[in-house]
Amino acid sequence: MARPKEFDTATALDAAIEVFRDKGYAATSASTLVGALHIGRQSLYDTFGDKWRLYLEAVRRYSAQETDAHLAALKTGPRAMDGIEAMLARVVATASETCLGVGSICEFGTTQPELTKIHEAAGRRLHSAILDRVQAARKEGGIASVIDPEQAAQFVTANIAAIRVAARAGSSGKDLAALARLALRGLR
Repeated sequence: MARPKEFDTATALDAAIEVFRDKGYAATSASTLVGALHIGRQSLYDTFGDKWRLYLEAVRRYSAQETDAHLAALKTGPRAMDGIEAMLARVVATASETCLGVGSICEFGTTQPELTKIHEAAGRRLHSAILDRVQAARKEGGIASVIDPEQAAQFVTANIAAIRVAARAGSSGKDLAALARLALRGLR
């Protein structure tokens, strides 16, 4: 008779997210994961399959949580531009926490189809929401009418990644905030 699981899968995934954020996939050993998740090696394999499956689940969970947080920020304020500003401010405020999404893209690019699908799904969801806010901000006069909304949404998304990479490279909070201000200025 199989023993019941003695750990919470969501808690284990959150611990795995932290390990993969810190070390990336290649530098993370099964021993490190077992220690961080506080589960036995067999439980890790029984629950998640292998390190790669655990990584995919961690990236999927992280991407959903981050996208949800971005979408919530985009909905703040009375004007659409307020939401865009709030989202970029959130990125700056959390940039000291390594982004698993950006990290996994830097580590694998598009070489792993399963991982690419996760990134693309999260990217479509975020892009659609940013595009919606950009179009609304343009109608409200917060974004210049000569700016193409599709390109503006791509620009904002690229700046999210740029701010996070700059943070990982050691840029100060002041410098990260300046990057966000410059991105906003580029829309006006």
